[in-house]
Amino acid sequence: MNVTTPASGSADRRAATLVMACLGAFVDYLPVTTVAVSLPAIQSALGATTAQLSWVQDAFVLPMAAFILTAGVVGDVHGRKKVFQAGLLFSAAGAAVALCAQSVQGLWIGQALAGLGAATLLPTTLALISHAVPDHRERGKFIGLWATSLMAALAVGPIVAGVILDHVAWRWIYLLAIPVSLLATVFAARLLTDSRAPYERRLDWPGQITATVAVTALVYGVIEGGADSFTAPKVLTALAVAVVAGVAFVLAERRSDSPMLDLALFRSPAFTATTLVAMIAFLALIGFFFLLSLYFGMVQRLDTLQAGWRMLVVTACAILVGGPVGRLMHRVSARVLITGGLVVVSASLFSLTGVGADTSFVSLAWRLAPLGLGMGAVMTPMTATAVASVPHHLAGMAAAGNNAFRQLGGALGPAVLGALLTTRALDSFPAHLADAGMTGAAGQRLATAADHGGLGAVAGLDLGADTGRVMGALGEAFLDGLRLCLTVAGSLTLLAALVAVVLLRRPRSAGAGHTQVAASGGAAGAASVEVVEV
Repeated sequence: MNVTTPASGSADRRAATLVMACLGAFVDYLPVTTVAVSLPAIQSALGATTAQLSWVQDAFVLPMAAFILTAGVVGDVHGRKKVFQAGLLFSAAGAAVALCAQSVQGLWIGQALAGLGAATLLPTTLALISHAVPDHRERGKFIGLWATSLMAALAVGPIVAGVILDHVAWRWIYLLAIPVSLLATVFAARLLTDSRAPYERRLDWPGQITATVAVTALVYGVIEGGADSFTAPKVLTALAVAVVAGVAFVLAERRSDSPMLDLALFRSPAFTATTLVAMIAFLALIGFFFLLSLYFGMVQRLDTLQAGWRMLVVTACAILVGGPVGRLMHRVSARVLITGGLVVVSASLFSLTGVGADTSFVSLAWRLAPLGLGMGAVMTPMTATAVASVPHHLAGMAAAGNNAFRQLGGALGPAVLGALLTTRALDSFPAHLADAGMTGAAGQRLATAADHGGLGAVAGLDLGADTGRVMGALGEAFLDGLRLCLTVAGSLTLLAALVAVVLLRRPRSAGAGHTQVAASGGAAGAASVEVVEV
């Protein structure tokens, strides 16, 4: 098979690769906060329930988690440049479908197409960087800039959405992604050098099918369990299917001579640690953005632009520290950076449990800023360590695996925290109605409306003179759910910090700098791997 080999390449080629990889990461993550901050407007326009709003987010993130490993394999086999361009076209198509959506179901389809595009872009951009920059020290700087572009998309998204929603309907938030993706496709044809894996790989259909079924069933079970009951037959069935499919995936990968994700990679403590940290951290982070958007819209009654400026505090702080952290990686161990960043994130999440309906911007900002600083300290070393923990020819698989678990956490974030929020808020809503003087038939009617349609259904009712009292009760119920979710998210982030402390051990030799996974023989040249600590 004709493959290109890693080479140092010219500075111009490396620069072009970096620009295109950063642009791909920007297109990839732009829908995350753009949509998150627009959820109240989408809910109002389409009459969506909280569970349906969770699916708006997860319709994008779930395909990323389910297909990101396959996208990495397709890039290795058919060429990463082609897959990169295909990802951009999927992103443009998804944005176009969402732009024209007339129902929440149509929006799900557009989000899913964009998610497929994102699934191809994430591993491909990192693989392109790895091919263009084989030296792991120099590669760390490039990955730092890649991570900064990703955070820049998260930062720009709320402001773009806010400006658009101040003038036109919510659907126009998708317009920007279309020309950007199409132009990037054209420039990629001219600027990128194609590359493939330097060993034979094949598509792993058993692994792909079982992974897709497991991820989809798990997220579906969590969302529907929160909206209905975790003892409902459909929920128990979905969770059982997720477990069976997960076991089948492990068995399929162990038996495959060309696995989508070689499970022997997990023998590397560094790869295992960064993968677990990525999944747990993104569960908390993406779930938090989902909750924060609802808090600004349902409790503080802010418009989208006002909410966007507040969310910018998080992402701007992350961008601020992204560059310095990339340079610090050669002086400070990844273990210190990742653990320290996660502890700061956890402290920020716990501090946010003190917010109320009338919390000022200044009071909120000092709680949100550490969250961004902590995430900025984690993102670059987490990604760079995952890629550097394996030999060069397995960097694409490592990047895809790390991103797959990251997106699984991102898919579970709105699902898990949304379910906790809904359950806790609906449980406390009747009591808050009673405290507000809404008792008897009127209180029962409102509680029933919330049970059937979620808290958003109550906000959409014509409440007349009782609007103030009911919205106050609704806000307090939401805050009860929010505080529970923040406590859970903070605890999960502390768990991720503990994982980093335990598994990110120092290498045995000072000259090594990282743990490697070295390839051994096999039918496909990568049938098995073994861990070598040097």
